[in-house]
Amino acid sequence: MVAEVHPIERLRYIARSSGADQRVLVAETASALRNLGPDPAGLVVSCRRIVERHPTSGPLWWLCAHLLTSPEPMRAARELAAALDSDPTPDLLADALPDGATVCLVGWPDLAGEAVLRRGDLTVLAVDAQDQGQAFVRRLDRADVAAEIVEPGGTSAAVLAADLVLVEAVAAAPTEMLAAAGSRAAASVAYCSEVPVWAVVGVGRCLPEAGFTSMLERVADVRRPWHVEAEPLPLALATYVAGQGGVAGAGEGSLQPECPCAPELLRLA
Repeated sequence: MVAEVHPIERLRYIARSSGADQRVLVAETASALRNLGPDPAGLVVSCRRIVERHPTSGPLWWLCAHLLTSPEPMRAARELAAALDSDPTPDLLADALPDGATVCLVGWPDLAGEAVLRRGDLTVLAVDAQDQGQAFVRRLDRADVAAEIVEPGGTSAAVLAADLVLVEAVAAAPTEMLAAAGSRAAASVAYCSEVPVWAVVGVGRCLPEAGFTSMLERVADVRRPWHVEAEPLPLALATYVAGQGGVAGAGEGSLQPECPCAPELLRLA
């Protein structure tokens, strides 16, 4: 007989985990928090610790902000996890990508990666980031998608060889986004070279300005900014924004916060 894991232990495991798909993290977190039962003080502490351990996860911040401001957090947790799991962004992005296009992206983005996997006619240039590029290319190869790993030093050349660049937000605000390290360089080269940049912003990734600013403060390393896991870039570098509403031109008002601002999450745990 397998012993049931206590909700607190499950939350500790989630807090320590890294590299998981954002939808999996949110689903596991929501389930663990529901199992804690009606404990407002415990919910605050748990949510603060989760976002502290995952400072670059917009969806986890989105989940926790909703739970801390909801009159029925347990019900909200179930509904939010379901909403993220059914995010239509990968399907809409896959449908919108040009036939036979050469696409440049950075690392192994959850949503953009799923979209290119669903298309069998694309060529993918994957810029290695956080040692994820190799694994992503192997996954593409198994799906018979033409792909090539690109070392970070070859980012500019890869962008110039591509028809478009996909930059996925791990979190965003109305005028800025946080993406895998190396994304700003790729987007900047593309912008200067008139290569279209598609910003991929899935469900639960656009936060209020205060929440996004708090995330940036936790991610930033002023002593060694080149060692950060994710970096900010202005939405102005993007040509289009791909999200749950489809693909549309980037511009003022193209992104709006998807959750309230929870003051409890702005303070360190």
